[in-house]
Amino acid sequence: MKKYNHIILSLLVLLVIVSCQDDDQQFGEINAPSNIDITAEIIGADSENPNGDGSGEVIFTAKADNAISYGFVYQSNKKNAPSGSASFIFSTLGVNSYTISVIAYGKGGVSSSETFDVEVLATYEPPVELKAKLYDFDPNNPDAATSKTWRIKSSVPGHFGLGPVGGNIPVEFFGVAPEEKVGVGMYDDRYIFDSDGTFKLITNVNNDDTSGTVFGRGAYVDQLGSSGGTPNGDDIENLPLEDFQSTWQLINPGGAETISLSGLGFIGYYTGTHNYQIFDRSEPNEMTLKITDGNSEFDWWFIITSEE
Repeated sequence: MKKYNHIILSLLVLLVIVSCQDDDQQFGEINAPSNIDITAEIIGADSENPNGDGSGEVIFTAKADNAISYGFVYQSNKKNAPSGSASFIFSTLGVNSYTISVIAYGKGGVSSSETFDVEVLATYEPPVELKAKLYDFDPNNPDAATSKTWRIKSSVPGHFGLGPVGGNIPVEFFGVAPEEKVGVGMYDDRYIFDSDGTFKLITNVNNDDTSGTVFGRGAYVDQLGSSGGTPNGDDIENLPLEDFQSTWQLINPGGAETISLSGLGFIGYYTGTHNYQIFDRSEPNEMTLKITDGNSEFDWWFIITSEE
């Protein structure tokens, strides 16, 4: 009997050794990324304008030994960048210094990080009427704490849809009918812009707690860190997600008024990107927005309205 026990024990040890060898063959030698090299392209920078053209845009590029992906972090704004390149827009007026953290990821989830400082010029000052529309800014009392709540204007045709990248015809490819997206997790969401730069997303305004669901593109919703929801073609409907907050800023890339949301902030339908061009704000209590998705496949259009 003891002999059989020894045989069984030997087989178990052999299985463990083989399993470990298979793991080694699968992952190979795991080394943390090293020698992180970071470069910054300040848009519009030249010998006469070393801090850029005033747009505040900087493209960061990172390389490292043993790295397979990268992440860039500025304050609460994190961008995943498998290619090692990501852009940020800094909006504090004047020439200011900013510190970016770069995370290099290697096999097996190991990572290394490095910081990089850059000085950038920002000259864009949003017009008073835009600030008043977005968050109730009062030019007679500019330091007052104000905010405004927005939602998808579901009662009008074309309040959500898509078109070609760079297009100037709203919902050129497809636009929904009034109330067409009832029940997918979009119409009960609220978007709150506070004067201190805080952006709040309420995922179900009808709930007394923080629970709710959202609507998004299937290729990107895993970025939200949630699971579940109902697949419907390329969309995920009613993805469970709790209320959260990030930050917002008004920027003007290429002369286009744009709402830039940090972190995972989004409006209406998650597309994997966070800069919403204000296409039209001529109507009272209403704005038409568009955003290019993460794969530069489509421009997505939204009509939002404020709650007075």
